[in-house]
Amino acid sequence: MAGTGPRSLAELSVDEFLTAGFESEPDGDEEQEEEEAAARPKPKQRERARPQAAARKKGKASEHKDQLSRLKEKDPEFYKFLEENDRTLLNFDASDSSDEDDERLHVPPDTLEEASDEDEDDEDEKERKPGKRKKADTIPVSLKMVEEWKKSAERRLTPRLFHEITQAFKAAVATTKGDNGGADPSKYQVIDAAVFNALVSFCVRDLFNCLQDLLLIKAPKNKQKMVLPSSSPIWSKLRLDIRMYLTCIIQLLSCLTEASVGAAVLQHVNAIVPYYLTFPKQCRILLKRAVHLWSTGEETVRVLAFLVLNKICRHKKDVYLNTLLKQMYISFVRNSRFTSPNVLPMINFMQRTLTEMYALDTNISYQHAFIYIRQLAIHLRSAMTIKKKENFQSVYNWQYVHCLYFWCRVLSTIYPSEVMEPLIYPLTQVIIGCIKLVPTARFYPLRMHCIRALTLLSENTRTFIPVLPFILEIFRQVDFNKRPGRMSAKPINFAVILKLSNANLQEKAFRDGLIEQLYDLILEYLHCQAHSIGFPELVLPTVIQLKSFLKECKIANYCKPIRQLLEKLQENSAYIASRRQKAAFGVASRESVEQWEKQVKEEGTPLTKYYAQWKKLREKEIQLEITGKERLEDLNFPEIKRKKQEERKEEDKKEFKELFELDTDSDEENTGIAVKGKAKAKAASDESSEASGEEDYGEDDDDEEGEYEVEEDEEDLEDDGDSDEDDSTEAPRKQRTGPRGLSRADLEQLAQGDEDVVEDLAFSDED
Repeated sequence: MAGTGPRSLAELSVDEFLTAGFESEPDGDEEQEEEEAAARPKPKQRERARPQAAARKKGKASEHKDQLSRLKEKDPEFYKFLEENDRTLLNFDASDSSDEDDERLHVPPDTLEEASDEDEDDEDEKERKPGKRKKADTIPVSLKMVEEWKKSAERRLTPRLFHEITQAFKAAVATTKGDNGGADPSKYQVIDAAVFNALVSFCVRDLFNCLQDLLLIKAPKNKQKMVLPSSSPIWSKLRLDIRMYLTCIIQLLSCLTEASVGAAVLQHVNAIVPYYLTFPKQCRILLKRAVHLWSTGEETVRVLAFLVLNKICRHKKDVYLNTLLKQMYISFVRNSRFTSPNVLPMINFMQRTLTEMYALDTNISYQHAFIYIRQLAIHLRSAMTIKKKENFQSVYNWQYVHCLYFWCRVLSTIYPSEVMEPLIYPLTQVIIGCIKLVPTARFYPLRMHCIRALTLLSENTRTFIPVLPFILEIFRQVDFNKRPGRMSAKPINFAVILKLSNANLQEKAFRDGLIEQLYDLILEYLHCQAHSIGFPELVLPTVIQLKSFLKECKIANYCKPIRQLLEKLQENSAYIASRRQKAAFGVASRESVEQWEKQVKEEGTPLTKYYAQWKKLREKEIQLEITGKERLEDLNFPEIKRKKQEERKEEDKKEFKELFELDTDSDEENTGIAVKGKAKAKAASDESSEASGEEDYGEDDDDEEGEYEVEEDEEDLEDDGDSDEDDSTEAPRKQRTGPRGLSRADLEQLAQGDEDVVEDLAFSDED
């Protein structure tokens, strides 16, 4: 019986202990115990039954006392055990059972809350919450108060002063969302816009410089190593205020619309990253906000947001990098759905910066690259097996193409890496499969994007990828001698399109742009192979194809660039052939071959030197195409100020008063002169065309007349300049104001203006 006593006591609950007896053997009270157990309220009914139970507690107290006295007789061993271990239980008094004791009893809730990692932060916040503050207690912040805080902080910042400043800053940030109160309002209130600007400016620029001095944080000797502020001895006094300030900064970032202000706040965030690293919850919120700004903000904001992301992940990459890369990649794919000349620089920026993030850890990068490249391959396989429009569209879209180019950039940047190198082959196969999916002329722009991705991958990973067959195939598929069906207003920008319409295929601009693109693609691919010892054999199919094109093509504008490219390829091939004839090693000596190629690459080849010059000019043209600006806008044409017609006539009458006859109509004379000038110019052009034997291809007569009219004006200017010599030999003729009724002074001004234009054009050509 001694062993059963303690065991049964441990198994009893509080209510059972108060209502049940301690009889170890069955007695006549079993039925009474069952009735009491049935009458005992359930947990959900306890709250309602509590007043009624309190009334019965006093009546049951005497009954429990009798049960304890009977226990001494029936089970003396257990009673002795209670005397030794719990004497207070035996000294039971009826006065101990009261409403106060009942209220102190713990009643478990119906549902339990789940614990989280953020409970610790929430508990700290509850410690600081004194309760809701009445609006009448708020203190309005003035400019004078801000200036006093600023001067005091510069002299010596104290924890109390820092608390006051952060509370005022919290009140200022609360106004951005129209929330001046809330669960934990600040004791300050910011109403004036000037006070808001002064307070935020002070906190962003100067406050944390003073805080550094207060925390006595020394700069690390190794700049790459970061010292967290939590190592300060007074960190516990400032911890809650700093966390509240960091939360307000994130809220401020989410409310700002002005790019310059957002850039200033992000610079401040970049400087206080160590403080965010001490608070995981605030750091996660900051990363989420920074990713949003990186993918949608203004150019400067994007760059600063990326610096914040990069800085956090470099010091805590084990904690944040994996999740952050997923968020950034999804944001990149979401924002690359459409491509235009304005959006293309933003997409390139996202590709380059995200590549830098993947370069931080190759093991994590391999996991992401494997999953996403496999996902691209699955979409391609579905399109190849289920040949429907929806499946084709899942591959032939901007998001898919940008992802292909992005992973080529990642593998090229991280190379050499034993971890990432196995992904080169599957990615190459996916891109080649994308080219072969619909190999028609309509999707030539998409093919060119894929070829550039393969060229980038081949050049930077030193992997041979057969790219030239996909370029040379276009020469055989397109008839460049075919007469265009329609004339296009402007050239086709292949950089921002994936497919061409049937109308585009009939335009002259399509063939013009296609020749230019083929020239660029061949040169970009072969220049990275120009130092290879097998370049003559590699370039042989290209040389044969280009020679065949030059024999068949009859358009001089198409033959000229292709002939120039062919000459450069043959020159480089002859140079490599002459250099390798002098080599003293065999083909089997791989180390000697690599050393030879390295030496040739350092010295440079004719093709690489030509490519360097061509690249500079091509980049300028691409920038003009992307911005959509006309090239003539860069020229500074002289401005000709023309006087009003009435003022001009009055001045002419005063200057040439003796020569004018009032009865004549100057406008009719000017019209007759213009007509004669056109006829004379037309006759001169006919004579020159007959002499040269050139054929007319049906160009616009209006344009020719316009050109001739300008030439006639110049002839009139020359005639007026030599008027003195003509007067001595020929009969005097009636003076006129000149073409379009211009005076002599205006004609001289126009002549001087034309000379300035010619000089500016010549200067721009030299540039």
